[in-house]
Amino acid sequence: MSRGPLPPDRPSAPANSESCPVFPDDPVQGPFLPAAVVAGHRPEFGSEGHIKSFSGAARKLSYPCSSVDARGESMSVNCCPDFLRTHCSRRTLLKVGALGGWFTQSQLFEAEAAQPAARATARSVILLFQFGGPSHLDTFDPKPEAPPEIRGEFASIPTSVAGRVICEHLPRLAQLADKYALVRSVYHSSSSHNPGAYVALCGRESPINIVTLNASANDFPHPGSVVDYLAPGPRGVPTSVSLPTMIADGPFRTPGEFAGFLGKKHDPLWILKDPNEAGFAVEELHLPTGVEVARLDSRRDTLQQLGRLSQLSEQFAEVQGLTEYQQRAIDLVTSPATQRALRIDDETPAVRDRYGRNTYGQSVLLARRLIEAGVRFVTVYYSRGIGGWDTHRANFSTLKESRLPQTDVALSALLEDLQQRGLLESTLVYWTGDFGRTPKINNEAGRDHWPACGTVLMAGGGIQGGREYGSSDATGAYPADRPATPGDITATVFHALGLDPETLIYDQLRRPMPISNGKVLRELLG
Repeated sequence: MSRGPLPPDRPSAPANSESCPVFPDDPVQGPFLPAAVVAGHRPEFGSEGHIKSFSGAARKLSYPCSSVDARGESMSVNCCPDFLRTHCSRRTLLKVGALGGWFTQSQLFEAEAAQPAARATARSVILLFQFGGPSHLDTFDPKPEAPPEIRGEFASIPTSVAGRVICEHLPRLAQLADKYALVRSVYHSSSSHNPGAYVALCGRESPINIVTLNASANDFPHPGSVVDYLAPGPRGVPTSVSLPTMIADGPFRTPGEFAGFLGKKHDPLWILKDPNEAGFAVEELHLPTGVEVARLDSRRDTLQQLGRLSQLSEQFAEVQGLTEYQQRAIDLVTSPATQRALRIDDETPAVRDRYGRNTYGQSVLLARRLIEAGVRFVTVYYSRGIGGWDTHRANFSTLKESRLPQTDVALSALLEDLQQRGLLESTLVYWTGDFGRTPKINNEAGRDHWPACGTVLMAGGGIQGGREYGSSDATGAYPADRPATPGDITATVFHALGLDPETLIYDQLRRPMPISNGKVLRELLG
């Protein structure tokens, strides 16, 4: 695994005890740690990850000036060996020790690698992202007892889980309620589409909550890109694939759907084609006429033989350089597993009908095929290009005519299909979007943006079906119990994949950041 060098100061890590000073989180860098440590004293770690001995006398650790006492003066803490033994974890001391000269960089990486890894319950992930913001009240968190201006036009129906009701237009999913869990208390503070999608995808709030927020190379990476960086799939098969369209708010590309500061080579591989079209094929992954596999001896030769940038590469040009991404895509040309996965016409008509003969349904089917081929992370965007979920107007007719039936058919087919193929236990599926929508219906029979509360569906990959985490209040306006953040969702996904959410990655300024700043929702796991 390749990582950037440690920065000269200000690593980020959470405090591990109430006895440790706690500082305000930096919106970009995360929680603060000591900025300077006296060198020359090395800790030894026990099996629990805490220090069992510490060479040298007690030393004082200096903290950032943003931490002040009641008089407004900078604070410092006397750190003796006993304090460090009982209050600081292996991870914290590794990060602090790197600054103080306790470890060389190679020793640091070896020590981090030696830490016990989380037991993976999932091998792969399918993320179904509803761009625009699905109404939680009209899907998985209805309020049948609320007044009409909040309850809306739809009735609620019972499910296979006692006491749980969902929208009447999700009858198949009602029968499968024991196969998925619901987190009905997800909230954040980003009320525009791009900031909302960014936090929902990556688990990180953007410090800029504006409509014109645009994707950049400084963004936190898509979770599939994190997996590609830390735990890539088998050679010849992409680790992360996104389809069938990119997402954007007007001319502004949505941050969080790319690799961001991890670099172009970790971008998801994009399939920007409609798998519902007759003769569906992805030309970017096919050999051009007259080119034999035996002649593809090097990436450079391959690029020369193709003689052009792919359409996909052109669309990425504004975000970052293309060379490594293009070379990685060309490597996949010779992969039989990838080619087989893309031959969606190999499915029987009955299976294709089962998922729904529309762009969304066939994209979900293609996601299943890609997972079978070894892809670790597939993202399907229900974007504006195929309808979207931004129902400021005609919320109920829009949902009833297309969004809900397509979701009910495709998602239920996916869960049943994965289970029948023995893949549900190893594949985590989660369904989410930018945010929820307002409890109160507006004057155009629509619901507006509402990041204060929403619902996320999770299934498979160690998630225990039938469970619920948190709840919303009587009108679906705010969490009433056990509030959860998008960061908690990503932390749970990474944990299921066997990745410690505190694992460090480095941005372009060489600042270390944990892959998630949320908590694992252990109540959902077995």
